[in-house]
Amino acid sequence: MQLKNNVNLVRKLEESGEYRVLSRLGTPNYYCLPDGSETKLGVFLDLETTGLNYQKSEIIEIALVPFNYSSDGRIFEVLEPFNQLQQPKNSPIPDEITRITGITNEMVEGQQIDVLRLGEIVSQAVIIVAHNANFDRKFAENAFDFFATKPWACSMSQIPWRDEGMEGGKLEYLAMKSGFFYDAHRASTDCYAGIELLARNLPKSKRPALAVLMEEARKSTQRIWAERAPFDFKDILKERGYRWNDGNDGRPKAWNCDVSMDELNSELSFLRNEIYQREVDLPITTITAKDRFSDRI
Repeated sequence: MQLKNNVNLVRKLEESGEYRVLSRLGTPNYYCLPDGSETKLGVFLDLETTGLNYQKSEIIEIALVPFNYSSDGRIFEVLEPFNQLQQPKNSPIPDEITRITGITNEMVEGQQIDVLRLGEIVSQAVIIVAHNANFDRKFAENAFDFFATKPWACSMSQIPWRDEGMEGGKLEYLAMKSGFFYDAHRASTDCYAGIELLARNLPKSKRPALAVLMEEARKSTQRIWAERAPFDFKDILKERGYRWNDGNDGRPKAWNCDVSMDELNSELSFLRNEIYQREVDLPITTITAKDRFSDRI
C-alpha cells in the first residue's frame, strides 16, 4: 500500500510540471527476457585509481559487470559482478582520492585483485565498455596485459549525447537527465549506471543506446599526424579538434586528429591548403576497436 501511495505521489508531482523526481538505481538482473535471440557477452568496466597518470598512478578498485546483449542492441541478463579492491604498492591513497571515492587506506590494506579470475572474465567477453575508455583502457592494459587483446568501446565519447539533447557526457549528469541517481564514484555502481543508460533508447533518435555505441565502435578511423605544422597555426588546429603529442611515448611529435574514412580526404585537403599551404605527405594510422583508446597506437 505504501509503495502504491508513493507511486501516486510521484505521478502527481511530475504531472504538476513543477517537480521532477529521480529514482534510486537498483541492481538489475534482466532488461529483456530471453526470446531465442542470439546473444554475446559484453563487460562494463570501471576503475578507481590513485591519480590520473596511468604510468605513475595505481588501480585501487576494479569492477566488471558482464551482460548479455543481442546484435540489435538489446540487453538481456546482467550477470554477477566482479568487484575488488587493491592496496597500492608505491604510495598511500591521496586524501583527494579518498574524498572523491570514499576508498581509504584502511579499506585496501592487504587487498589484492584476483588476476586469474579477472582474466577468466575478460577472456569470455566480446567487447569491453567503459564510460571513459580513454582513461580506463590505459590503466587496465598497463596493469593486466590481457585487456590489450579485446575490442573496447566508450559510452561517453562514442554516443552523440549532445545530438540527443544532453549538455555533457558525464555519467552522473546523464543519469540525472535520465531520471535516476546512484552512489557515484564506486566502481560497481558506476558500471550499473552505465549499463542502465545503454539499455535505454536515446531521447531524440529513439535508438537503443547500445546499438548506437556498437555501430560507432565497429567503425575504423584514421589518425592524421600533422608533423611539423607551422607554429602560428596551432590555435586553429586546436580549435578544430587536434591534440598535441610531445613524442615522449614513441609516437610522432605532432598535432593529431581522428577522422572517419569519409572525412579523410577533405581533412587532408584542409591541412594542405590552410595549414601547410603546400603539398605534403603526412603519417596516417588506421585505428579499430582493438586498439582505440590504447597507448599502443
